[in-house]
Amino acid sequence: MSLLLVEDLRAGYGSLEVLHGISLSVQSGEAVTVLGPNGAGKSTLLRTISGLVEARTGQLKFEQESLAGRQAHSIPLLGLAHVPEARHVFAQLSVQENLMVGGTPLPSRAARMDALDEVLDLFPMLRDKASAAAGSLSGGQQQMLAIGRALMSRPKLVMLDEPSLGLAPVIVDELYVALGKLKLAGLTILLVEQDVHTALEFADRAYVLENGAIALSGAASALRDDPHIRELYLGL
Repeated sequence: MSLLLVEDLRAGYGSLEVLHGISLSVQSGEAVTVLGPNGAGKSTLLRTISGLVEARTGQLKFEQESLAGRQAHSIPLLGLAHVPEARHVFAQLSVQENLMVGGTPLPSRAARMDALDEVLDLFPMLRDKASAAAGSLSGGQQQMLAIGRALMSRPKLVMLDEPSLGLAPVIVDELYVALGKLKLAGLTILLVEQDVHTALEFADRAYVLENGAIALSGAASALRDDPHIRELYLGL
């Protein structure tokens, strides 16, 4: 049974339709990546799932419950968290304050403090910066903070939009070590990633978007060997 199910989804902005009948699924415990060139609709897909863009037609279901008509702020309460592109931390708040905001859906302060310890164990560099303003962090530290803030709600599924964008390779490696730990712990992950090689190494399955439609899908290991993927996305 799918944790997340998208069927014949159409969405866009104003008169522009960006997604043309997208269908995909994510099973509990899976890591699924969505690949494609700039402008293919990857970010719009995640924004539509999280309620930031209104679906025009089709179905969106999380744990068999429809997301249609839900306000964006209510969707994290279901256990679905979204880390958007470009991080969007609260620059004037401290690292710890940013994280505690992410824990708002939890039922008590004790639960939030437990979640805080888990996030700081996952990203130790944030523990050293707990009292620093989020705006003073490096790009990599801000990305870890944005992911940590999403994890504070203890989601069942987390959606990550271009987590490696603009980061140095050594920071990307650190980031994916942490994501690997989350995957091993059973967290379900839906990943949009510009680094196709890293995404296909990390994910169990992949979908390729081209011009707002699914062009390819399958096991990530199989797509790594697909001539279309190797030529267009891996430069081989």
